[in-house]
Amino acid sequence: MSTVLVTGGTGTLGRAVVPALRAAGHETFVLSRHLVDGPEGQGRRIGDLLDGEGLTQALHGIQTVVHLASNPRDARRVDGAGTRRLYEKAARAGVGHVLYLSIVGCDANPLGYYRVKAEAEQLTLAGPVPGTVLRATQFHRFAVMMATRARFGPFVVSPRGVRAQPVDVRDVAERVVAHVESGPAGRVRDVAGPQTFTLADVGALIASTQGRRPPRAVHLPPVGAVLKAFSAGTNLAGADADRGSRTLEAWLAERVGR
Repeated sequence: MSTVLVTGGTGTLGRAVVPALRAAGHETFVLSRHLVDGPEGQGRRIGDLLDGEGLTQALHGIQTVVHLASNPRDARRVDGAGTRRLYEKAARAGVGHVLYLSIVGCDANPLGYYRVKAEAEQLTLAGPVPGTVLRATQFHRFAVMMATRARFGPFVVSPRGVRAQPVDVRDVAERVVAHVESGPAGRVRDVAGPQTFTLADVGALIASTQGRRPPRAVHLPPVGAVLKAFSAGTNLAGADADRGSRTLEAWLAERVGR
């Protein structure tokens, strides 16, 4: 069993990864910028990716780093410089493995956030610590958020050709645990959801789960390089990807049931 430090351990994926690692018997810590009182503060190590404060101490005795921390609004500082700083200090601390969670198609889309993720992949693969890069498609929550934003009254705007392949964070967490246990492996198979949807499809599923009439789809041509990259399917995993088993429909039903 490994001693693991998880960055981004309180985020959407981190909240699934941390308990999965602990359930598998790994001594798991969460990197935090601040002390937290009470039970939530247990299992935390204090360190800051932005300025490096406390990272050396946080990495002491750690065998594997699972790097999930990410910020689309501040990618250059967090996903870029923060990743480089983390790896430099991890090497000095004697960490033996860094697993980096990335996004399917990040190297084929001009979106600024995706560019930084692709650069961070290269840091992982060529950096001072043996690494693993695991790409995942977008999570169920993101697909629902995008479809909700695309709805205008009784209509949902669905750009032609743009599809999503949302994956459950629990399925991704299972792959993370498996790769922590198997050790550094470079670029590994992507993980994706079991189904592919347009925004109109997602909007209809949301409405069905809520017992409402589905919105009427308005199909528009993709405008701009980013949307055109999505319409070309760059965000979809290939045939050799690992497939999660938890569907978007089941995910929605869980939340409506609550």
